[in-house]
Amino acid sequence: MGFPKSFIWGAAAASYQIEGGASTDGRTPSVWDMFCAQPGKIRNGDTGAVACDHYRLYRQDVALMKELGLGAYRFSISWSRVIPEMGEANKAGLDFYDRLVDELLEKGIAPWATLFHWDLPLWAFERGGWINRDVHNWFGDYARVVVERLSDRVRNWMTLNEPQCFIGSGYGAAVHAPGIVYGEREFLLAWHHALLSHGKAAQIIRGKAKITPHIGAALTGQVAFPHTESPENIEAARQYMFAADNTWNYAYFADPMVTGAYPRDLQNRFENMGIGISERDLNTIAQPLDFFGINIYNGIRVAMAEDGPEIVPQKAGYPKTSFKWAVTPEALYWGPRFLYERYELPIVITENGMANADVVSLDGKVHDPQRIDFMQRYLRELSDAVKDEVDIRGYFAWSILDNFEWAEGYAERFGLVHVDYETLKRTPKDSAYWYRDVIGSNGKNL
Repeated sequence: MGFPKSFIWGAAAASYQIEGGASTDGRTPSVWDMFCAQPGKIRNGDTGAVACDHYRLYRQDVALMKELGLGAYRFSISWSRVIPEMGEANKAGLDFYDRLVDELLEKGIAPWATLFHWDLPLWAFERGGWINRDVHNWFGDYARVVVERLSDRVRNWMTLNEPQCFIGSGYGAAVHAPGIVYGEREFLLAWHHALLSHGKAAQIIRGKAKITPHIGAALTGQVAFPHTESPENIEAARQYMFAADNTWNYAYFADPMVTGAYPRDLQNRFENMGIGISERDLNTIAQPLDFFGINIYNGIRVAMAEDGPEIVPQKAGYPKTSFKWAVTPEALYWGPRFLYERYELPIVITENGMANADVVSLDGKVHDPQRIDFMQRYLRELSDAVKDEVDIRGYFAWSILDNFEWAEGYAERFGLVHVDYETLKRTPKDSAYWYRDVIGSNGKNL
């Protein structure tokens, strides 16, 4: 086992999930503040108003990152903290990210900034949000403000996190903010405008950054892996991953980003709804990228049948996390492999981890052998992908802290560090120290 000497070892988090300070220093509400205020939307009525209070405790959190040997930290920026009202930059909000970046660099941790991790400002939503074509200009203005402030020290940038989720779950299934079921036309407009916003932001980062930028996005999707490693089943998994007719098809988002064209079946949906996709839009979306970020937690087993690829059902009693997500380490081999083959961009695993029923034990420690086992299995698969010449540049564990898990509130714990939400005490889990040892050996002790 082992990884290249330049391999990036990090952990990740998102602004609304950890920062708190929801109305501090000029921040205005996002769609998640709005969603949390609606009865029955969030488990236990939880909100991100305080979360982990990272806005106040960031120095303590960065010190923990240093203690755990992290080489990089992937964080997201709160759009409504930086632009609290349309056209108004907030110095206090920018100052926070300024301080965070300086603290990371002082501790030898590379900052990886994500511009958007689901928390659309309420002022933007009230003007139509992702359905309004103007959103890509608003997002560009926001990107410009952030890049002007931070790009003298931040090299690594992601435009969007999981458009499949914030469009699919927010504008389609409505289980995430804004929580409205839109019609097909509005749904597709939101889809296209999110991708247009990605391209606009990538243009601005490339053109305005003060040091040479390293640009990508963090996508997710339905990873497929072969039932057996026969050529037929490998081809079935590859086909399924890029041909499924649903929001979780990687090609529906990644093809326009990388190749400048929507898959034909998705293009037909636009045309059937009377939505014209111009060549100019596609050129904006398809900006040069330096890496392909992917968030992978699990996958589905696929085999070739007479009529084409089909899903192989899980066996009775299959392993799962406390969130009821299947444990399928193979996803971290086949997902990067298929994506690298198709898009020929270096891969960064921008999220991987598991929810677990973690508690502080009588000895004051948090023993989470299930997470250690999970990470070891997945990282072994990732190491095999590297060995098989898939260009994988880094791995970010999700997440550094237990945090607000969207519609699940505080019911699920993904963190390497346990957070007591009453006292805000941080307790590194056994997995955090195990991960420190993995980082120290660059994966050789897996």
